[in-house]
Amino acid sequence: MTSTARISPQQIDADIDTFRALTGMADYKAHNPDFSLASAEGALSALNQAETTLTLAEAARATARSNALLARAEFHRIILGVKDEAMVIYGADSDQIAALGLKKKSERNRPRRVTKPVASN
Repeated sequence: MTSTARISPQQIDADIDTFRALTGMADYKAHNPDFSLASAEGALSALNQAETTLTLAEAARATARSNALLARAEFHRIILGVKDEAMVIYGADSDQIAALGLKKKSERNRPRRVTKPVASN
């Protein structure tokens, strides 16, 4: 059974170096077939394939995220334009403007002039 504990990149690099050194040992013959040179070659091949798959998946995720962000920005730009167009077509005090989530002109609070109290001495 294999362990799923995280192995640091430095340890994997050291393991690959160990494998390379093992390939130079012509007389290496493992008693346990799980630890044979052929088994190590298969495991390294599987590791390389898994790393490649991971890299491609990460690139695809980054591309998909970028596409989603661009699509959101484009949708938002269009909705802002829709609101502007509706304002022109229906007027600032129309029910259609309210339906789009904007405040009618008549419902806005008018700015009030704030007078500062005169300080008495």
